[in-house]
Amino acid sequence: MNDFILFDPLFRVPLLTGLCLAAALSLIGGFLKMREEWLSALGISQISAAGAVAGVALGVPVIFTAVAAAAGAALIKDLNPKSGNSHYAMMIILGWAASLLLAANTYHGEVAGETFLRGQLYFTHGGHLAGALILLVFLLAVLKWLSKRLLTERFFPDYYSANNIAAFPHRIIFAGLVVFSAVLGTVSIGAFPAFAMFFVPPWIGFVIVDGWKKSLAVSVLIAVAAYLVSFAAAVLGDQPFGPLLMIVLALFAMVRPLVKLVRRK
Repeated sequence: MNDFILFDPLFRVPLLTGLCLAAALSLIGGFLKMREEWLSALGISQISAAGAVAGVALGVPVIFTAVAAAAGAALIKDLNPKSGNSHYAMMIILGWAASLLLAANTYHGEVAGETFLRGQLYFTHGGHLAGALILLVFLLAVLKWLSKRLLTERFFPDYYSANNIAAFPHRIIFAGLVVFSAVLGTVSIGAFPAFAMFFVPPWIGFVIVDGWKKSLAVSVLIAVAAYLVSFAAAVLGDQPFGPLLMIVLALFAMVRPLVKLVRRK
């Protein structure tokens, strides 16, 4: 009878929320890998976690402070676009330190800090699910349009300036997607689990198959499979979801060197 716990209405919203996030984060992670900005996912997640803990201290809805902190960090990064992953490394350092300091000096802050770093998938509600659905639907709606422009900009950096075409629309939309997905992932499944979902599926998928579209599709399949296995194991084993997700993704990643070895032969 324990198996039927998975079908309990109590877990319905968390299951669907995480499922939508798994698909959305892995898709966005594919673009981040292509742009060599994969570290941004963890940097913005850490900053948003610090913003969320600050919201607890100020008595403000954490989603507002988390988004404000993440958007501010992304804006500062855009002012110096050549800094690359080094800028995101500083976000990780400062975000982690700020999260712990704010948590240590805030009423209930320690619990909040641990929650946002580790995740609270079991306690997500309709608002989280609505946000995850909006993110996924919007991402799928603009995927073809966004993909064409980001690929062009990646492989032909001077294309837009040389042809006097405005590049800011797709840049702003993509930056908004990264910020919103990082914040939603942080408050739902935790900063590090969200980063793992951004990074690991595309990291595996881009080795398993050739071609941009196929790689994105495989990345989503890997993310969804890892999520479902982790969720089932966490619920049935009464374990924290975040660490299990990261372990399952790490196990999935063991396929990567095997594929590379086979291809060399």
